[in-house]
Amino acid sequence: MDYSRKISERMWNLPDKGEMESRREEMFMDDIIQKSHIEKELLSSLDGVETVFDGGAGCGRFSILLARHGCKVTHFDISQPMIDKAKELARKEGVLDKITFVKGALEDLREFGDKSYDLVMSFDAPISYTYPNQEQVIRELVRIGKKRIMISVSSRLGVLPYLANPVQKNQFILDENCEDAFVRWCIGNKAGAIEAFRFDKDAVEKLWSEGLMGGSDEIAEYERGGAPWCITYTFLPDELKKILESAGVKNIELAGPGAYARTLPREILVKIMNHPEQRSDFLEFCHRYDSNPFVCGMGKDNLFAKGEL
Repeated sequence: MDYSRKISERMWNLPDKGEMESRREEMFMDDIIQKSHIEKELLSSLDGVETVFDGGAGCGRFSILLARHGCKVTHFDISQPMIDKAKELARKEGVLDKITFVKGALEDLREFGDKSYDLVMSFDAPISYTYPNQEQVIRELVRIGKKRIMISVSSRLGVLPYLANPVQKNQFILDENCEDAFVRWCIGNKAGAIEAFRFDKDAVEKLWSEGLMGGSDEIAEYERGGAPWCITYTFLPDELKKILESAGVKNIELAGPGAYARTLPREILVKIMNHPEQRSDFLEFCHRYDSNPFVCGMGKDNLFAKGEL
């Protein structure tokens, strides 16, 4: 088994993952913006869609959304804590009977037949965690789809600025008084991260050319019994489009959720998010701006793609 898969399985199966991931939109504004973008895309693309495969479905943010709109959804994820949380939330929403939960890894979709689902989707970059099998995973997702595919992967152009900004997540904290452990960690480590920072041109050039975050250090930590962040492959827009085209996807459109918001200071974002009317208008405009092909690579974390099969 590839180390990427072993590391992903251990990290995403940590006991607290289900609860943590289900609350991200309560804590971080970039998650609000990204998920709002995807929701708008999904709800405008449900014509003729009855069956859905959600690969790397997590806590069911979009499985549950589409089940509420009458779709029959296969919720597929590598993490049992995530699946358990998704079942709990689906039960509360009254759509448990519309979702089939399957535990598995995206690297192995052999049990699913060709053209099994009207819509295939995979969001928040699980495809990027399947390195070195990311292209084959995309082809497999296309294979099981019948009408449409929507995915998001880690964006290389979007990630590169992180190497010059060790406190990038702080910009998007919605409530600095929140008691969430990760929020407290971001705030508590901010000064030290800035003090220790040095711009590493070699690291930036390496990521730019290879697209890979992680490797030997993560493998060593895994072998010590730790649960490091997943080895992650980051995509360039043209690269992703070519892979999808070669797999037979047509009418491909790309977007970079978060491209507009990352230009604004935290204080302004908080003010907007705490004003319901401004928040709605802002999210609508973000969707329009972030869908412009000239900014698609500069999404906050993900590169979004959709197309017809």
